[in-house]
Amino acid sequence: MHVIVDFTIVPLGTGISLSPYIAEVERVLERTGLTYALHANGTGIEGDWDEVMEAIRTCHETLHGMGVPRVHTVLQAGTRTDRPQHMADKIASVESRLGR
Repeated sequence: MHVIVDFTIVPLGTGISLSPYIAEVERVLERTGLTYALHANGTGIEGDWDEVMEAIRTCHETLHGMGVPRVHTVLQAGTRTDRPQHMADKIASVESRLGR
């Protein structure tokens, strides 16, 4: 099943700056070959349900491997059965209504 997930991963117990940890999360996602997009408050990722969830699991494991004692993730997932849809489709739909 194809899923579009928006998730925010928060390393806890690491100090104020999270960017080194988020950069490593983005490296993990790059290695998956899945479509993903970083945004200001999280990351969108899409693909087969099991592959996406495995990617998020690997992000957790990677952060723990970097010494992060706690990792908190907020996740929103969407699936459709009526037609295929990708992140780019959703963005294009809104942009077309904006006249872009």
